[in-house]
Amino acid sequence: MSLSSLKCAGRHLVAMVMVITFPASMWAQDAPPASSQTAASQTAASQTSGSSQTGLPQAPAPRRRFEVTNYSKPRGYFPNPLAPYTVREIASPDLTNSPKIDQLMRGGKIYLSMDDAVALALENNLDIAIQRYNLGIADTDVLRAKSGANQFLGVNSGLVQNTPGGGVGGLSGAVGSGPGGTSAGGGGIGAGSLGLTSTEGLGPTITSLDPIVSGTLQFDRAHSIATNIFGGAPIVGQGSTTGNFSYQQGFQSGTNMLVGFNNSRVGSNSSFNTYSPGLNSSFQFRLTQHLLQGFGFNANNRLIRITKNNREITDVAFRLQIITTVDQIENLYWNLVFAYENVRVAHESLAFAQKTLSDNQKQVQIGSLAPIEVVRAQNTVAADQQSLIQAETNLDLQQLLMKNALSRTLQNPTLASAEVIPTTTMALPDQEPVVPTEDLINEALQHRAELVETRIDLTNRDISTKAIKNSLLPSLDLFAYYGGSGLGGTQNPLSLCSNNGNAFGCSKTSVPAVGYGSELNQLVDSTASDKGMGVTLTIPIRNRQAQALSVRSQLEYRQSQMRLQQLENQVRIEVRNAQFAVTQNRAAVQSAQAGVELAKQSLDAEQKKFNLGASTSTLVLQNQSGLATAESNLVSAMAAYEKAQIELDRATGLLIEHAGIDMGDAVKGEVTHAPKIPFVAPRTDVQPATPQQ
Repeated sequence: MSLSSLKCAGRHLVAMVMVITFPASMWAQDAPPASSQTAASQTAASQTSGSSQTGLPQAPAPRRRFEVTNYSKPRGYFPNPLAPYTVREIASPDLTNSPKIDQLMRGGKIYLSMDDAVALALENNLDIAIQRYNLGIADTDVLRAKSGANQFLGVNSGLVQNTPGGGVGGLSGAVGSGPGGTSAGGGGIGAGSLGLTSTEGLGPTITSLDPIVSGTLQFDRAHSIATNIFGGAPIVGQGSTTGNFSYQQGFQSGTNMLVGFNNSRVGSNSSFNTYSPGLNSSFQFRLTQHLLQGFGFNANNRLIRITKNNREITDVAFRLQIITTVDQIENLYWNLVFAYENVRVAHESLAFAQKTLSDNQKQVQIGSLAPIEVVRAQNTVAADQQSLIQAETNLDLQQLLMKNALSRTLQNPTLASAEVIPTTTMALPDQEPVVPTEDLINEALQHRAELVETRIDLTNRDISTKAIKNSLLPSLDLFAYYGGSGLGGTQNPLSLCSNNGNAFGCSKTSVPAVGYGSELNQLVDSTASDKGMGVTLTIPIRNRQAQALSVRSQLEYRQSQMRLQQLENQVRIEVRNAQFAVTQNRAAVQSAQAGVELAKQSLDAEQKKFNLGASTSTLVLQNQSGLATAESNLVSAMAAYEKAQIELDRATGLLIEHAGIDMGDAVKGEVTHAPKIPFVAPRTDVQPATPQQ
């Protein structure tokens, strides 16, 4: 077989190996299975043919679920060896609404219960969807710290509050808190007092914990004019090939390892070179151990521990986001119920005023009533019409706010124009549960997310304080190394006296050739070894920078301790205030119930007197107006009572447990366990929509 045939066969073999090794592994990881592609194409074809034959619209594509991925784990080399060096693509956000909205719609109206509202918020609310990305961002910080990075980027732990209408003050309240809802919360990453840069995470320099392999391959051809008459040639030519490789890695104990391996091949027409081409190789294995500054695990794995704690803070912040958003949704729902009931009361008042006006007009026509009574009745009708318009516009606003809070987009005209009918009403327990205040406070101290965040942040600051204390020490490093060098090649014929016209510096004896394998043996057989050990001491005079950082870190730690105590005091007050609000609003409900009963009896008595001629239509209308006001006050008092119960659950940190929310569903954005909100009852005058199977 000829040489060209061997080369051709070699190229084919290399090409086949590359095709099998690299693209196949990438295809296995990145491309979808052929069976799924075939099934998808067949499904799409069947839908297209079915829609074209029947004229029916295609079913909407299924909503893409939020993928919960642990980004703190790196991509491995198997099965794709190029995976660590390629971009990990993140899917674009799904801005479509969950199918549950369509399931609750009937006849152009959304029949919404409180449980459905909370479930839709977990699936669609954008505040929660934005906060959900912080979980993955915190994972990336953990991954970065594991590599030996000397700083962490941090993650926002503040609340996202861009859903209007459910907070204190309604639309007039603050609905934003910075990019991505980054208001500084307890344990805010990288934010000290007044938003200044914190000392959290500072300390001795960390050597890269990820191994670093570097290599240099160089080919060089150089010519130079000879500087002396003994070189044997007026123009000295030299060709060199260099191949240098190194491996470096740091360890959490404060140990650094460095392995260097250098090779060169030099050929020259100079007679001074014994070997041409000559082979030179050397290697060195070096270990360095920090003895003072940078010594031990506490100083070198501090960022790993801090970022893992920050990941826990992110989990707690997400829980706080769920509590805040569900609190907001429940308040929005009761605002909607109040607006709906207020429209009903306004309709009843207007109907009664219109009936009274009609009766007065008939009596004026027969002369049994003064015409002024008609004017008074007309004035009442006009005032009730104005009240009805105000109630209806407020209902429209509350419906819009509710749809915005429970959907990701309102671009669907059907959804944008749909009315929202609440199918849940307020329910008061027959007897208010009596729970000691101290028990409620203890529950709050254990479950309030703000306290948990601050305690974790306090742990992080303690870790940083210890690391910064280590950086006060001088730098004392112990190092030890072992290396060797080798020399080989073929003797330069110009260096022999018989072949060199210039006798100066020539060699009369020949030198045996040394191969590359023998040269490598010289590296380890102590032919030309290089070994030793030593210490390096660096003492910063006055050391003011480290002193300043040490004092500041301790001050920030003490400040965080005071902040924790302040939050605990605030939680105690909030719990007591929430408990007071429940008691007061229950009393207000009972008072409003008595007021409605009195207004009904007063109206009934006034109507009887009017029928007997002992009263006027004006007094009857006044009593009817009093009844409408009493009924509106009752609805308002019941809504305030329900909101007080919600606030008590929020203040104790138990809103998620009492609402029956599964945090796994909240993280995925797909509700499989329906929430169960307490202190509510289904309305008897409205039938809920039957979910589609």
